[in-house]
Amino acid sequence: EQSAYNFEHSDADFLFQAFTAHEKEANYLMTKQLALPAYEQVLKAAHSFNLLDARGSISITERAEYIGRIRNLARNVASSYLLSRANLGFPLADKNHAKETIDQLNAKKTIKS
Repeated sequence: EQSAYNFEHSDADFLFQAFTAHEKEANYLMTKQLALPAYEQVLKAAHSFNLLDARGSISITERAEYIGRIRNLARNVASSYLLSRANLGFPLADKNHAKETIDQLNAKKTIKS
């Protein structure tokens, strides 16, 4: 049944809208410093893309563009998560490693002092 949906019955217009909505929500959540919910939205956007790709609803040119958009979202979420943990002082890491990483991020002027 899932394969029938994926390849025959999924609604391409809905999936394009879903991709855009998940991308927008991920960006919004990052502005609110909610990296993990933003990551979930990236996964949903990637799933929408995969369904569109499986249906053949995306051209070769569009495919590369969508992959780039997903990659950029994922990179931004990863950076957001790193900064959120750094701002907490990496509470689950050993103190030496946490300090070393925070010092590196401070040197790059990446985190709030």
